[in-house]
Amino acid sequence: MKKECPECGEKIKGRADKKFCSDMCRNAFNNKLNSDTTNYVRNVNNILRKNRRILEELIPAETAKTTKAKLIQKGFNFQYYTNTYITKKSVTYYFCYEYGYLPIENDYYFLVKRKEYSEQSSTVKNHGGTENTKKHGDKEEKSR
Repeated sequence: MKKECPECGEKIKGRADKKFCSDMCRNAFNNKLNSDTTNYVRNVNNILRKNRRILEELIPAETAKTTKAKLIQKGFNFQYYTNTYITKKSVTYYFCYEYGYLPIENDYYFLVKRKEYSEQSSTVKNHGGTENTKKHGDKEEKSR
């Protein structure tokens, strides 16, 4: 009994464990299988990137103030953000990667850029047990 290709229905020739008649059918089958998830993730990432670009454009330095109407006019989607930050005073900032916003009075928003993302430093131990130094922003680490 010969197996049939799950994509096109042709009989499969070759190894006993072969599942598809060709690479083209294997790719087409897997692309269809993953397309719903992939499309959803792609759409969410596109919205997040757009939100980030809008915030980046509106923040000339490290902070700024803008209106909700201006954000909406540029296409900002308030339902999507990457994380939140709650201060000691229970104030919640919403972030799209390193750019964030805080709703304030009269439909105004306070915009911020988180320094940790651009100035973070990290030490990586190599195989010999010594530490390598990496420089991020204005911070530099020691090497030993």
